[in-house]
Amino acid sequence: MCAIHQPNFFPWLGYFDKIRRADTFVFLDKANYPKSGSSMGSWCNRVRINVGGKAAWISCPVVREHGVQPINTVRIDNKRPWRDTIRRTMETNYRKAPDFALAFPLIDGLLAFESDSLAEFNTNAIVTLANHRGFTTRFVAESELPSMEGTSTARLVEIVKAVGADTYLCGGGASGYQDDAAFPAAGLKIVYQNFSVTPYGNPARFIPGLSIIDWLMHRSDQWEAGLV
Repeated sequence: MCAIHQPNFFPWLGYFDKIRRADTFVFLDKANYPKSGSSMGSWCNRVRINVGGKAAWISCPVVREHGVQPINTVRIDNKRPWRDTIRRTMETNYRKAPDFALAFPLIDGLLAFESDSLAEFNTNAIVTLANHRGFTTRFVAESELPSMEGTSTARLVEIVKAVGADTYLCGGGASGYQDDAAFPAAGLKIVYQNFSVTPYGNPARFIPGLSIIDWLMHRSDQWEAGLV
């Protein structure tokens, strides 16, 4: 089974569930970096955590270039003290969380990873957390594979075949743009992830869809025990 996703910035728990279920996980690092009107960017360089009881963004600033940029060419703006900003935000908002003492050193170490490549930084964090979790998933970057000629669904089909998989594990948000019929037409199976988060921590403060950082602050004990 193969799962494919852009290398996101400290992604949510569902991202790691997809890694857990896949035999091979492909980082879609040659996809175009999403452009937006906001200087903040996309899920590739920002994510939400619990700040004062509300979902709020933390981000890794990037150097803006004109035109289309593949994700693996996007550079981090390390002239800005974004790592220290995130550390202070975590300390302020999670220091009373039950597993802060376990989770903060782990995240702090990932923040300290020195790179000016957004894809490299994100990939390191994701793979480290997955290994810490005990996953045996094989990780592959799209940029390591032969050049893909297809676009959209056809590109996904090519990637699944290129890594030797026979099944594509699809996230729940793809039904609006993906041609599911293309997979069986190419001799491949398709399985939808259908993941939902079980509320954790204080029910009154639980916010779905936050970064893995939020989950670790409350459930590091279960992470260590090998539980999702």
